[in-house]
Amino acid sequence: MSGLDIRQVPVLNDNYIYLIHDTASGKTACVDPAVAAPVIKAAKDLGWTISHILITHPHYDHTDGIAEIVDEFGSEVFGSRPDYGQIPKCDHGVMEGDEIALGGSVARVLDVPGHTKNHVAYSFEADKAVFVGDTLFSLGCGRLFGGSAKQMWGSLTKLRALPGDTRVYCAHEYTNANADFALSVDPDNPDLQARADEVIHLRQQGQPTVPSTLAQEARTNPFLRCDVPAFKAQLRMADFEPAEVFAEIRKRKDRF
Repeated sequence: MSGLDIRQVPVLNDNYIYLIHDTASGKTACVDPAVAAPVIKAAKDLGWTISHILITHPHYDHTDGIAEIVDEFGSEVFGSRPDYGQIPKCDHGVMEGDEIALGGSVARVLDVPGHTKNHVAYSFEADKAVFVGDTLFSLGCGRLFGGSAKQMWGSLTKLRALPGDTRVYCAHEYTNANADFALSVDPDNPDLQARADEVIHLRQQGQPTVPSTLAQEARTNPFLRCDVPAFKAQLRMADFEPAEVFAEIRKRKDRF
């Protein structure tokens, strides 16, 4: 049974901030606080003190709430070591393979560049949860702002290699729009068709579409299927390397 109680805090137009509570120790982490006030309120309503702030990358809509949360709770801030100077109040620069203890729960740091040059993710492997920022979205992935297509493909396959029942906690509610694009490049995928219908229903009910699971994303997300022969053939790219297929559909998504 999981030792983590994970709460989703929706903010701005489509951002998700996460509170991760280790039930045994009472330690609580906050992931990518775009703003502070709703996070502070949510934590206090639950009786939680935010001890850790985990940052995936230094874009403002992942960091603007840090200073106020630190002032309120005295939280320690963790972020990618090369981005240390760009993350407000950062205490700890982390890299691939580092481990962060949240009470008895442990997050392993994964380097997942592509959206930004030094993007990281936090994988709580024992609890089957990974916090991926803007690298992987449900049915999509982040734009390439600081890294290359080859880097992003490597990052996505690294995430895909985690156990299939791992829950994917991404930072934005983009799934409905992502489904429209995914169906444009993979229209005959029955798993994708079913997921697209589910997404419409969830959004009509005002419900989030995340977390998904890695197994579900591997079946439905075109950006994770760039090495699947049938998908490559459908794109008329059967003889292309997976990173080249990824680069092509990322360009198509940017224009979609």
